[in-house]
Amino acid sequence: MAGAVIIGAGPGIGQAVARRFAREGLPIALIARGDRTLRAAAEAVRSHEVPVVTAAADSTDQDALGAALDKAVQEHGVPDVVVYNAAIIQADAPGELSVRGHMEAWAVNVIGALNAAAHLAPAMAARGGGTFLITGGMPEPKPRYVSLSLGKAGVRTLVALLDEEYGPSGVHVASITVAGPVAPGTDFDPDDIAEHYWRLHTQPRHRWEREALHAGGSR
Repeated sequence: MAGAVIIGAGPGIGQAVARRFAREGLPIALIARGDRTLRAAAEAVRSHEVPVVTAAADSTDQDALGAALDKAVQEHGVPDVVVYNAAIIQADAPGELSVRGHMEAWAVNVIGALNAAAHLAPAMAARGGGTFLITGGMPEPKPRYVSLSLGKAGVRTLVALLDEEYGPSGVHVASITVAGPVAPGTDFDPDDIAEHYWRLHTQPRHRWEREALHAGGSR
């Protein structure tokens, strides 16, 4: 197995998804900004005894992200599944955030995912298959979360574009929309949310979905 790449492997969804794929025996590549986060994420999958590689990179630094993805490919091969889980989650009403602030949020929420896909999806398509998943949110835009609402709308458009580009070659592109605050032991438990990622990855081609919604409670 070529394994899973998790970009944004912090506590919560990132680590939960890493555990879920490791449970199935997939080698895991973990990418996050900080070494402490990477150590915690590696520890979270240790019990599954799968090969693990870590790489530090900011998702908005195209060169650093590319180098981290190259390291993952060098260690485990072209991935079976890539999960983009990086995001800036912040409250900001219309007019509150500067142009630079909006650009920084957009870079993390959308452009990092685009760059990751551009770096890996062509090789996945050339191989004839793979899965590229992006963590979404905000099923409805909210005026108290302007930058996040714009970013998650961008994610939906990006998924459509990537699906059109790489879907015919066998790459399943989809987003997982999380409609509430993630916390263990709640209706938005990260381990429950992680099940959507595995389900989408294993979905037969004739049943591919572009978006899965976790609205709380039963899946």
